[in-house]
Amino acid sequence: MLEALMMQLEGFAAAVFALLLGLLILWIIVSIPVWIAAKILTVGKARFTRAMLVTAVGPIIYAAVFIISGAVLAVTVGEQFAVAALSFIIAFIAWIGVFKWGFETGWLRALGIAILATALFIVLGIIITIALQAVVPDVPPITPFPTF
Repeated sequence: MLEALMMQLEGFAAAVFALLLGLLILWIIVSIPVWIAAKILTVGKARFTRAMLVTAVGPIIYAAVFIISGAVLAVTVGEQFAVAALSFIIAFIAWIGVFKWGFETGWLRALGIAILATALFIVLGIIITIALQAVVPDVPPITPFPTF
């Protein structure tokens, strides 16, 4: 019985390790397009560590602002579609604010970094999907785009 419990704990520890490693790799991959976009739009002033900080903080701020604004707007506005749309806009502005703060730039450049990083992320996702499918033909795509 103790042996079975130890095997389960080992399996759980391996799963947690794999999850954490996967999240770390994903964080690095997502930070690359942000860093490249910031490097281009800040004329080379952006550092990769700053891009990693922004990609870690950005989603947390976005989610918090979306949830809080959604709760406040649900009481004041009431209509579900309007609440969702306004919450999305407010959270997006907060996300751009994280780029502005993180790369010490203006609002317009921060918006440009977000747009360029998104485009670069899509291209990177397509490249990774094609590479994975070349190695493992039956792997499902990691992007919302059809397989090639």
